[in-house]
Formats: sequence, structure tokens, C-alpha cells
Amino acid sequence: RIQSTKWVSRQRLLYNKGGLNSDRIQELNSIGFIWDCLDHAWNENFDQLCAFKAKHGHCNVSTHDEHNKSLGQWVSQQKVLHKKNALSSDRRQRMDSIGFVFPKEKNVDKRMSWEKRFDELCAFKAQNGLAGKDCYTIRVA
Repeated sequence: RIQSTKWVSRQRLLYNKGGLNSDRIQELNSIGFIWDCLDHAWNENFDQLCAFKAKHGHCNVSTHDEHNKSLGQWVSQQKVLHKKNALSSDRRQRMDSIGFVFPKEKNVDKRMSWEKRFDELCAFKAQNGLAGKDCYTIRVA
């Protein structure tokens, strides 16, 4: 088993470096050889999500759902990757294509809210001559 694991890893390495001849690639492809395990796992989970949506009508898989716990964890991980801008555009498009809704970026909303409040403070200061030196709550629109 260890020898075959090493051999399989070696075939993947050679393939990725362009050092595996086309006949061997064709032979491995003919038996459904998986060249990229991480990509394969992502596709398997995506297929499970598609099946979940077909059954339930949505993509909101809970991590607390005992029947779909690992799928729920995978969905959560996709949200984290998206938030960190670490989800490839191809994967993002595939998620979008099935109606998956990523959470809104909260920091963008907070930043916009902060900027709006800052603008209000500037307008208040221009009108009343105060800006932060008054310790009382300043109420603006």
C-alpha cells in the first residue's frame, strides 16, 4: 500500500511538472485517475450541495444538521474563503450558478456607515462649530 501511494504521488508530481508522457496520461485517464485530490474533493462537495438544493430548494446547509454535517462545514468554509477573497472566480461562478448566496461583506457596510456618519459630523461642525470636543452625544439626522 505504501509503495502504491508513493507511486501515485509520483505520477501526479510528474504530470504537474509536465514530465509524464501522453501514453501514460491516457492510460491513467482511462481508469478515472484523479490528478488533483483537492479539486476532486471540492467537486464532490459541490455535487452534494446541488443534490441538497434539488431536495430542499435552498443551499443553506446547517453545520448542526446531523445528516449533512460535513456538507454544512464545507459550505461554511466556502463562505470563509469568499470573505477572504480566496475562493477562485471559477468556483464562485459555479456557486452563483446554483443560487448560492454569499453573506454580504459586513466591513463594507460598516465602512460606508462610518463614512456617512463622518460626513454628518462634518456638516454638523460646519453649522455649529463643534467636532468631537463636545463630550455630549451629537444628534444628527
